[in-house]
Amino acid sequence: MTAPAVDGFAAALRDRSVDAHWLVPADGLRRPLPVDRWHGPADPADTAVLARCAGPTLDLGCGPGRVTLALTRSGLTTLGVDVSARAVALTRARGAVAVQADLFGPLPAEGRWAHAVLLDGNIGIGGDPAALLRRCRALLRPAGTVLVELEPPGSGAWQGQVHVLTGRRPGPSFRWAWLDTAAVAGPAAAAGLAVGEVFRAGRRWFAELSRP
Repeated sequence: MTAPAVDGFAAALRDRSVDAHWLVPADGLRRPLPVDRWHGPADPADTAVLARCAGPTLDLGCGPGRVTLALTRSGLTTLGVDVSARAVALTRARGAVAVQADLFGPLPAEGRWAHAVLLDGNIGIGGDPAALLRRCRALLRPAGTVLVELEPPGSGAWQGQVHVLTGRRPGPSFRWAWLDTAAVAGPAAAAGLAVGEVFRAGRRWFAELSRP
């Protein structure tokens, strides 16, 4: 039996009054979390990525729903997915559709989605990018694409345990990962996907993946 997914970002979603939220791996080196961006509207970089969506889209790890809402407003059938009850409630309050679920468990319309979106570091979900991308492939129709946000060139790849630090309060430990623009090719290939394009929008980096 698979263990339930840990809602490691709950405090960051709940406590917006706290000035600082950090993702902290085992080495203690803090990485700032852009919580204000999560709660705001889609920004120009988001819009540049989402313009590549032309059919039913899954927003995996949707958080407060800015991406789910932007896709919905563009006229696309869109479903946000998050393990966090708080995230799903916030997404629905914005007027978008979301379900509380572990994306590795059953989801609606498996194999029929045109796109899966993994923004805001969500390539880290589960701590195994190859397994995550393999799951995305299974959710998509044969010609579907995965749009994934990556770390800047030179950041490398990492997998391990992390926790979220909100102010001075640490949250539960969970597995996470990150990939830079060069490191994505290996996990993509292991998942049966090819890197079609790596591109920059603003200060952020992304890749579009599809079946070879």
